[in-house]
Amino acid sequence: MYQFSGKLKTFSLALIIIGVVGIAFSFYSGSQTTIEDAKHLIEASTNDGHGSSHGESGKEAHSTEAPKADHTVSGEHHGDENVDKTMSGHGAHDDDSHAEHVLHQLQNRPWSAFYVALFFSLGITLLVLVFYAIQRVAQVGWSVVLLRVMEAITANLLPVSIIMIFVVIASVMHWNHMFPWMADGTVDPESANYDPIVDGKSWWMNTTGFVIRSIFYLLVWNAYRFFIRKSSIKEDTANDGNKTYKKNYNASVIFLFLFMITESMMSWDWIMGLDPHWFSTLFAWYVLATLLVSALTVIAFFTIFLRSKNALPGVNDSHIHDLAKFMFGFSVFWTYLWFAQFMLIWYADIPEETTYFVARFTEYKLPFLGMVVMNFAFPILLLINSDFKSKPWFVFIGGFVILAGHYIDVFIMVMPSTVGGNWFFGIPEISALCFFVGLLIYTTLNAFSKANPTPKGNPFLEESEHFHYYNIEHTGEGSSDH
Repeated sequence: MYQFSGKLKTFSLALIIIGVVGIAFSFYSGSQTTIEDAKHLIEASTNDGHGSSHGESGKEAHSTEAPKADHTVSGEHHGDENVDKTMSGHGAHDDDSHAEHVLHQLQNRPWSAFYVALFFSLGITLLVLVFYAIQRVAQVGWSVVLLRVMEAITANLLPVSIIMIFVVIASVMHWNHMFPWMADGTVDPESANYDPIVDGKSWWMNTTGFVIRSIFYLLVWNAYRFFIRKSSIKEDTANDGNKTYKKNYNASVIFLFLFMITESMMSWDWIMGLDPHWFSTLFAWYVLATLLVSALTVIAFFTIFLRSKNALPGVNDSHIHDLAKFMFGFSVFWTYLWFAQFMLIWYADIPEETTYFVARFTEYKLPFLGMVVMNFAFPILLLINSDFKSKPWFVFIGGFVILAGHYIDVFIMVMPSTVGGNWFFGIPEISALCFFVGLLIYTTLNAFSKANPTPKGNPFLEESEHFHYYNIEHTGEGSSDH
């Protein structure tokens, strides 16, 4: 049995505490932001020649978020003097409205930074659970010695699910302004905030449905995790002719079916809902790809670490090699989906669709393009060599860049919609990352120490323990020895 050391406990708890302090500070600072601060920021950005990023584009974003009613002023009904007064009043109103919009963006930053790290952590944990279920349904042999590592990582699902429910309720209660379709009056034709596009989607975009669906997703995922963990441990001592194993197989089939439905809906609600005017039919697959690559990387990280502590006696270089192959393969898959979505939208040049990428090109160009290099070019160059995939330190370097790149990917999914051009990587982002990294380390290693690291009741255990993908010392080429 693995012993969760005091040093690691202290380290993970320290990350959590540092994260909590930083998050609290970020929220306090955000609550002190005033409309005057927003006006000063607009003025400063305009004077610095960056009006397109904080001024004009901000007004444009505001107009797309909540189109106003057309208040046309005609000289036929008003004298010239009244027209001038009305127009000047209109300008003042627009300036105040723009300032209020920028204020919401500034106040959104601590929420958004927290949400990015939360969604990334929840998504990674969920996709580890999905990859685990796939191993059971496919009845593969190579990965059996890794099942307890995956089970341990999924222990993080419950705490991050509880936090996600809190964020969902906070959004519905208007404690933040991340989801513009939740603003007052967006579906009221009599309101100045009326948004006909949101109104047309109100059968889906309504707070009641949003909360119910969110709770449903989390309940389904956690129910499977609770059942499979308990039943997997029971499998070790069950003497029932593989009945428990077959029961776990059936549960995994049902879970994967429900996951494919709930993952798509979750992507629409929690990410695409931040841009209620925009949609992409590939988006759910794109989110799936970025989270799956990250999940495989986290599995590889914990496997390498636990193997170095002699806690995984059945794991050899070939298991690391196969994990690295999955990291490489799904990096290519992610790139395919990224290019397919980007190319089709950009080539069609439909304003309702291109607005998504325009915002990211104008205000997030460096992280947007850098993320593509980190998530595609770097893994391809680093992991394409078969020999390198078996070297833990090499896999760790590649995995670190992959995780950083896909965190930026989620960052770019969320931030342009919630904070516009008022983004920065500072205390809110770092503290949120510290909190969720510390939480993942603590929950994973604590759960791993509570069960036998080897699933002795699995009928494919012996195949997994003798798995060898290739023998580099003798051939230097790929072969199958198992």
